[in-house]
Amino acid sequence: MAVSVAPAAKLSVPLLDLKAQYASIRDEVREALDRVIESQHFILGPEVEAFEAEFASYCQCRFGVGVSSGTDALLAALMAIDLRPGDEVITTPFSFFATAGAIARLGGRPVFADIDASTFNIDPDGIEAKITPRTKAIIPVHLFGQMADMVRIAEIAAGRGLGIIEDAAQAAGADRGGRRAGSIGDLGCFSFYPSKNLGGFGDGGMVTTNDPALADRLRLLRSHGWRTKYRSELLGGNFRLDAIQAAVLRVKLKHLDEWTERRRRNAALYRELQPAAISLPAEIPQCRHIYNQFVIRSSRRDALIEHLSARGIGTEVYYPLPLHRQRAYAETPTAPRELLTASDLARTVLSLPIHPYLTDAQLDHVIETVRESVTPYKR
Repeated sequence: MAVSVAPAAKLSVPLLDLKAQYASIRDEVREALDRVIESQHFILGPEVEAFEAEFASYCQCRFGVGVSSGTDALLAALMAIDLRPGDEVITTPFSFFATAGAIARLGGRPVFADIDASTFNIDPDGIEAKITPRTKAIIPVHLFGQMADMVRIAEIAAGRGLGIIEDAAQAAGADRGGRRAGSIGDLGCFSFYPSKNLGGFGDGGMVTTNDPALADRLRLLRSHGWRTKYRSELLGGNFRLDAIQAAVLRVKLKHLDEWTERRRRNAALYRELQPAAISLPAEIPQCRHIYNQFVIRSSRRDALIEHLSARGIGTEVYYPLPLHRQRAYAETPTAPRELLTASDLARTVLSLPIHPYLTDAQLDHVIETVRESVTPYKR
């Protein structure tokens, strides 16, 4: 019986394979890079403007404003709505640090509402109870590539006169009911960090909007408040997207839907794990989940990680400590019985490889390895 297991044990399955992706588009990328290098125009300029228009159209938005990272996209968006010290912003405790960090950096107060255990996204039922006279906006996060319930969140925000900033860092191309991530709120924030479905060759980000006044303000904010060089109209920063990143992202954007469908196909195959003693991610009807991550849940997560690692399978925990338990937010009060879902998920979630260059043999290896690990512990 050891004979059948040994070959599979030697098969490596990385969590992400950017080398395989690059090999498939190498010539296109090099041509784009040469174009920028020959132009010697590296900051903003025609390449960035072209990518802004193409990505905004992809997101069903009128405007896109390229910035230096997903974190800076959130920061610029909050500056654009004039977040002031003491203002409160309701968001999820189960996200990357930047979601709440951008609020706190401007002197605002992150207010955490719990999440839905099946989608990992903020639960609209918990938002209204968190609204106070100091509430300025809501930041829903489209976590792991599936959109939050924007219809209900938009209704809540409209009824209270609140802004909405969509944290769509992991959701380029996701949609719900035919509407794309980043097109529903006042502003949408995207990250082009290399690990994202649409990732650059370094840091980069975008803010989308349908409001021309917000788009204009964002362009000022990302470049020292300048409309005319050396003339600052407002206090901004240096949040500019560079032309090399834009050129690479323009190439990758052409392939994004193809890569997304491969991710969705891989996710469908992973659903063969349903009988195992793990919980699989929910895919909400009328949603196009783009699977930036394929996140399972297991009460024996740490043992499962060890088992998968021993067989050459890469995994990651997103996220091991919810934001309300981070030391940086020690002054943000949380009742003992609040945010229990986020705390429970942090103890049980695990991401499996889902990238578009997984082979059938690699997928089979992951599925069988998970099965053999959890079979003794079925409930």
